[in-house]
Amino acid sequence: MSNFINQLAYGLADGSILALAALGFVLIYKATGVINFAQGEFLLVGAYMFFTAFVIFGLPLILAVLVGVVVATLIGVLVERLILRPMIGENPISIIMVTIGLSALLKALVQMFYGTRPQSQPAILPRGSVEVLGATVPLNRLVAILVAAVVLTAFTLFFRRSRHGIAMRAVADDQQAAMTMGISVRRIFAMAWALAAVSALIAGILLGDISAVDQNIASFGLLVFPVVILGGLDSVPGTIVGGLVIGLVQQFTAGYWDPGLATVVPYIVLVLILLVRPYGIFGETRIERV
Repeated sequence: MSNFINQLAYGLADGSILALAALGFVLIYKATGVINFAQGEFLLVGAYMFFTAFVIFGLPLILAVLVGVVVATLIGVLVERLILRPMIGENPISIIMVTIGLSALLKALVQMFYGTRPQSQPAILPRGSVEVLGATVPLNRLVAILVAAVVLTAFTLFFRRSRHGIAMRAVADDQQAAMTMGISVRRIFAMAWALAAVSALIAGILLGDISAVDQNIASFGLLVFPVVILGGLDSVPGTIVGGLVIGLVQQFTAGYWDPGLATVVPYIVLVLILLVRPYGIFGETRIERV
């Protein structure tokens, strides 16, 4: 029983961070229709931006997070304005290739400035452990779950209650109708990329603290694809469910079966979902009539 509780805590922590990373992917896809293959590198850049502010510049924790948010927002807006906006109207394959190129560029820039060795960073989440139903659970994993839950709740409230969130949902549903209502679609596109970069920043900070600030953060970001395929490419609730499911499946596979197989299981789930339900659990089914 104690081993089960431990694996559950690790799986929920990883799943919560995955949900944050996948949220940015879904935001971009819903608002702009772009499949962003650079989302994992957004996590990587976010983690290193926080590392720069917190460790290299020695800023206080809260200020370092704020600096990271500002930089992430600027990166998201610049990517949309300078790279993706000129591609509007181009073939979807061309846009996908641009995001793949952006992925390689961001990773190369991180390696150029920081090298490839893991960076040492003081702990920001509380260390130690707590007893939960007879199991010893790392406290930083529980706090990571709590932080991710608060951020995901804040994003959900933003989409449902705020003026800009409602405008984003309107653009996602029908761009032409949103334009007739006076909503600036281009501004919403930029906001989507900025929010995606911020969600990736938070996920990168949490992942860097509970594991390490290194190049593997980008590899973790690849798990975004099984998450969004499982939950639905255009569903925010599906992102949360998909993240938790993939995190738990991977952790239980590693804990009870084979750690090597755990790296493959999410992609097995991806293929099965594509075969059985291509639009995901919560995705919107689209039928095109010709």
